[in-house]
Amino acid sequence: MSVVERGLLPFRLSICGVAELGQQGEVSHILGILDPGTPEPEGYVHHPAARRDDFRFYDIVTAEPARALPSEADMAAILAVGEKLAGSQVRHLLVHCYAGVSRSTAAAIALMSQRNPGREADIFAALADIRPRAWPNTVLVGHADRLLGRGGALVEALRLHHIATAHRYPEVRTLISSVGRGHELPAEYAEGPDPYEPV
Repeated sequence: MSVVERGLLPFRLSICGVAELGQQGEVSHILGILDPGTPEPEGYVHHPAARRDDFRFYDIVTAEPARALPSEADMAAILAVGEKLAGSQVRHLLVHCYAGVSRSTAAAIALMSQRNPGREADIFAALADIRPRAWPNTVLVGHADRLLGRGGALVEALRLHHIATAHRYPEVRTLISSVGRGHELPAEYAEGPDPYEPV
């Protein structure tokens, strides 16, 4: 079910990685997130008329000496785009990062949450429909939770989403562990039941 059908956004929302930019059909707006210093993607040639908001920050969730964590200011700027889009004629928003898994999915969660307080379960269900193997960046979602005044509801919904994704797609759990993000899925939850599976 689409975000429009769920009543979450009044326009189509797609999420992808750089390699998929040419596969998204007609796009009116793009929100792109890549590493600092990364040049404009060649795939933008497929969307010459799209209005763009480009961001540059790393996809990390623990502090590193040479790379800064995504900041609250980064998320505030993404939410400012959401405010701008609310007053625009948006038909199809494309949110992308390098792989379409972590930064872009966290941004999409924030944009949907901005308009839909209290609908965290619906928002993550929509994300699972759009990008089934999504693994949103924990730091970014935490910033969104605080900035939107959700009192931990977004963070808890993300925790449940991570558990469900690891159950449904074991290869994703293997991948996030291999890139040093296994702590995002605590072991005591990883072996339990899928929180989205009916009992």
